[in-house]
Amino acid sequence: MSRKVKKYIIVESPAKAKTIKNILGDEYEVFASMGHIVDLPKSKFGVDLGKDFEPEFTVIKGKEKVVEKIRSLSKEGDILIASDMDREGEAIAWHVARITNTLGKKNRIIFSEITPRVIKEAVNNPRKIDMNKVHAQLARRILDRIVGYSLSPVLWRNFKSNLSAGRVQSATLKLICDREREILRFVPKRYHRVVAKFRDLEAEMIMKEKKLLEEKVLEELRNIKKLVVEEKNIVRKKFTPPDPFRTSTLQQEAYSKLGFSVAKTMMIAQQLYEGVETKDGHIAFITYMRTDSTRVSDYAREEAHELIEKSFGKEYIGSARKSKNLKNLKVQDAHEAIRPTNVFMTPEKASNYLSDDQKKLYELIWKRFVASQMKSSEYEEIRFVLRTEDGKYRFKGTVLKKIFDGYEKLWKTERNTGDFPFEEGKVVEPVVLEIKEQETKPKSRYTEGTLVKEMERLGIGRPSTYAATIKLLLNRKYVKKIKGYLYPTVIGSVVMDYLERRYPNIVNISFTAEMEKDLDEIERGEKTDKKVLQTFYEAFSKVFDEKDRIIVNYPSNQKCSCGREMILSFGRYGFYLKCECGNSKSVKSDEIAVIDGEKVFIGRRSDESSTSNGGNISRKRNFPKKRRKSEKGT
Repeated sequence: MSRKVKKYIIVESPAKAKTIKNILGDEYEVFASMGHIVDLPKSKFGVDLGKDFEPEFTVIKGKEKVVEKIRSLSKEGDILIASDMDREGEAIAWHVARITNTLGKKNRIIFSEITPRVIKEAVNNPRKIDMNKVHAQLARRILDRIVGYSLSPVLWRNFKSNLSAGRVQSATLKLICDREREILRFVPKRYHRVVAKFRDLEAEMIMKEKKLLEEKVLEELRNIKKLVVEEKNIVRKKFTPPDPFRTSTLQQEAYSKLGFSVAKTMMIAQQLYEGVETKDGHIAFITYMRTDSTRVSDYAREEAHELIEKSFGKEYIGSARKSKNLKNLKVQDAHEAIRPTNVFMTPEKASNYLSDDQKKLYELIWKRFVASQMKSSEYEEIRFVLRTEDGKYRFKGTVLKKIFDGYEKLWKTERNTGDFPFEEGKVVEPVVLEIKEQETKPKSRYTEGTLVKEMERLGIGRPSTYAATIKLLLNRKYVKKIKGYLYPTVIGSVVMDYLERRYPNIVNISFTAEMEKDLDEIERGEKTDKKVLQTFYEAFSKVFDEKDRIIVNYPSNQKCSCGREMILSFGRYGFYLKCECGNSKSVKSDEIAVIDGEKVFIGRRSDESSTSNGGNISRKRNFPKKRRKSEKGT
């Protein structure tokens, strides 16, 4: 008769449980909590402001049996809590310890990869729960509850819809609205771009400013057939390999190279981290995917160097490199970078175990990590200046001549490579001049990838929140995605205008970033959660009014058939445009729009191509001509 197991490990997901069980065998039973088991109540505020922001926790609906099971396991034997190693994971561990009466014990284990070596080391070195990290998570949760539970009902009451407001989501929405305003205000300037082409090389004409050239100048340029080399400078240039991925850079690169949304990237990365069912058992392929760090462990670096030497040669092994300055990058945890758990599991080998999308993401992570451990690429950078024989017009160009490919042997890059064989004073011919009339362009709208990059740069949110924030904005229809670009909508712009007027701090980028810094300082033990909450609430409570009535009455860029400017309003049946003459027509809440000043601009710019899901406002299908009489002139 087999001995009854008396050691239990609590993890968050079944996949993670299977992988760890596969490693530890019968010595441990592994049970999945399926994420959070306890939270603030949904039906009420759940924070006692009079008792120093004391939270009231309840078991999440549907998790009653999970809690009962965890309590039962704790009575049968010793438990180790192995939830994720970020703030959310630490809070889950704390809740598990609370319900099992094991607070204060050394029963918390953490690991950045699910491999035999690391898991066995973790179970042999349990620690106490990090209460600073727990307090940071609780402060974040209570801050979000104060904002969300206060402002969201105001939006529900005014717009009769399941809308929401929050620290991170509202600041992120402001980024998208601000960019749309920049584009709206942008006045393009036309100019001539003149490029001399010869032997697969290019040199652009040097101009003090971008402008349209006179016809006389254009005629002179068209007659140029040869140029003289005025200057030629050669410098040796090295290109350092990119860092291994952290969460934000993985999201950006997966969007750029694979077309994966931020949410899809994180879903697949989670699968690769927790483990995939294979014919050889449950195998984990990458390290923890929510990280701000580019640090690589010594043994992972050594394995990478061994693989590089075997695959490419000793001359391709890079020197040891420092991880990014953690403080400057607002790092929440000194985790490792995202990398393969076993570098010898090449993408070719992994393809036998993974789905198509898993393969694509794993290959991206594997190549990035191996490339990061390789030597820099080396080039000769040749900078040259050409002039006309009379010296009236000058052109400059740059070309790179490859000396050593280094990491680029694996991680492909786009570079302007070639050679410039001409010496100073020599004539270059034949030369063909390409003259194009162009116009300056505004900044591009954000994609999911560039939005994450900007959120990270400004300190809005953290790796664990980027994907959820963007998904929430799309689900609430505050933002619409067209051909990969993010546009604000009518409802998104109206909500943003209200928040900017009434609660400027909630959407203020600097304020939101400062709040994130406060949470980091709580985690480091430099501030108390109660002090941060008190400071925020004192300021917020002075301006909050639960009876706020949001008036929607914006002049618009839309013209009525009578020629007058129509007004955007909101009534019983949603948004609509009205005119003094009595005409009105419906507007979908997810139609593209931005409010600038006190005017709403609805629809895409006239110089943009229309698409079926982002067409211009004038389309009849968007605006039934007749509305109920009760809403005319509301």
